[in-house]
Amino acid sequence: MTPQYWTQATQELAACDPVMHQLIEQFPDATLVSRGCAFTTLARSIVGQQISVKAAESVWQKVIGTIPEITPYTIAATEQELLRSCGLSARKVTYLHDLSRHFREGDLNETAWEDLDDESIIKQLIQVKGIGRWTAEMFLIFHLHRPDVLPLDDIGLQRAMSLHYLDKQPVDKKIMLELAKPWEPWRSVATWYLWRSLDPLPVAY
Repeated sequence: MTPQYWTQATQELAACDPVMHQLIEQFPDATLVSRGCAFTTLARSIVGQQISVKAAESVWQKVIGTIPEITPYTIAATEQELLRSCGLSARKVTYLHDLSRHFREGDLNETAWEDLDDESIIKQLIQVKGIGRWTAEMFLIFHLHRPDVLPLDDIGLQRAMSLHYLDKQPVDKKIMLELAKPWEPWRSVATWYLWRSLDPLPVAY
């Protein structure tokens, strides 16, 4: 499912920023897509931590080959060594089991998220082991389709901003915030196109 705001966002970004205009033209048929399952999105985000998009996809394919139906209950019931054999570190296996527990025990209330602002959802999600601000921001972008998230700690975003805006010079958070000001209220969409410019595979969680 593509966000309803996508067309409006791309039009406004293209009009206000020459780099965005170029990237949006370069990838005319590409859009952010939700997988429609909160648990799967968070699990994929944990799997994807600190590894490339390609490596994360490879590990995830092994996970779903081992556990065809990914739910909080099937993950919880899977032995640690079996998950490790998919290419997951012991730490990530622990994180996935803790995520499963939070869903099974009802600590993560999906029906409440619609009425919460971005920061409130982040505060709730980071109570899960292994979910920090970055993972929570990926969830906001990919599952909840929040339109104005700027994940300042994301290495891919840092690289892309350096490449496209600063002639490969280093960026810091202050510079990133300044560069991203014209993108408001569509910073999630701008971020997605910058990711897309680096990877042959669209980023998806």
